[in-house]
Amino acid sequence: MMRAGGILKLAALASVFFLAVFLAFELIEINFHVHLGQLFARYTPTEEATTKQSRYKCNLSKPCPEDHFSFKMASGAASVVGPKICLEDNILMSGVKNNVGRGMNIALVNGRTGELIKTDFFDMWAGDVNTLINFLVSVEDGTVVMMATFDDSATKLNDEARKLISDLGSSNINSLGFRDNWIFVGGKGIKTKSPFEQYIKNNAESNKYEGWPEVLEMEGCIPRRQD
Repeated sequence: MMRAGGILKLAALASVFFLAVFLAFELIEINFHVHLGQLFARYTPTEEATTKQSRYKCNLSKPCPEDHFSFKMASGAASVVGPKICLEDNILMSGVKNNVGRGMNIALVNGRTGELIKTDFFDMWAGDVNTLINFLVSVEDGTVVMMATFDDSATKLNDEARKLISDLGSSNINSLGFRDNWIFVGGKGIKTKSPFEQYIKNNAESNKYEGWPEVLEMEGCIPRRQD
C-alpha cells in the first residue's frame, strides 16, 4: 500500500514537472515569435526606406538621357595621384590601370558607339611636343577627345599643339601654363566650343598643394553622334 502511494506521488510529481516544462517551452516559443515579429517589424524597410537612390554610371549625381554618354573625370593631384577618366561606367584611364603619366593624358572614344579607341599620355616637361602633335593630327572626325593634366602639362606646348586642341573645342588651352590644372572633353570636327572644360591656374597664394592647384573634377552627358 505504501509502495503504491509512493508510485502515485512520483507519477503526480512527474506530471507536474512535465506540465511545467511544457508550459515553459510554450512561453518561450510565444516570446520568441513575439520578439521575432517585433524584430522584423523594426527592420522591415518601409516603402520610403526601400526607395534607395539609384547608382548611375560613373557614379554621376543624376542619369544621362538615352542618347548620351555618361562621363566623369578628374585631373591629377600635384605630382602624386594621376588623373582618372570614366565613360559609361568604364574606367578608361587611372593610376590603378597604370596608363596615366606626367603631362597631357588623352582618351579617344568613338563618338557613335562610346567604345574606347586609344589612350596615351605626353610628357610636356621633358618630352617632345611633336609626339603630341602627331597624335592629335591623327584623330579622326567624330572622335570624342577626353583630356586631363597631371603635374606639368604646358611647358613644352607650342602654338601648333594649342591650335589643334583649340580646334577640338577648348576655350582655355591658350591660357594653360606651368602646373596649371585642366580637364576637357571635346571632339574632332566640333563646330562650337565645348561646354565640358574646367581650368585652374597654378598660384602660390591660392594653391591647395604647395606647388600645385587643387584637383579638378567634372561630370556630364556627352551627346552621342547621330550622323
